[in-house]
Amino acid sequence: MSASTDTIGDFLTAVRNASQATKPTVTVQWSRLREGVARILAESGYVAGFRKSERDGLPTLEITLKYVAGVPSITSIERVSTPGRRVYAGYASVPKVIGGMGVSILTTSRGVLTDAEARRQKVGGELLAKVW
Repeated sequence: MSASTDTIGDFLTAVRNASQATKPTVTVQWSRLREGVARILAESGYVAGFRKSERDGLPTLEITLKYVAGVPSITSIERVSTPGRRVYAGYASVPKVIGGMGVSILTTSRGVLTDAEARRQKVGGELLAKVW
């Protein structure tokens, strides 16, 4: 695992690449934010599950990927906000992904939420990623 300024981007890329290569699991370095994103991916049905473990004394996050008839559940996973260009949205202006078929993942003052959950709780935040 290399040092990067965009750890969430690296995390999403690892999940995207493992999914496209039909790997059963992907292991990434753990962080509270990554665990929040993994929780949303699991709750939304894009991954089968995740668990926090430890490798070489460092906390890791092992994500079990999900496939339907050999096809990855994740069609696309895109980073919206980057270290060089932060994208924020109020709860009323949180974009829907493919008319509600996909999920926007936001980091808010109430934790990592989906677009629907952010609208329901009337809280805005930084748009991390879009998944469909």
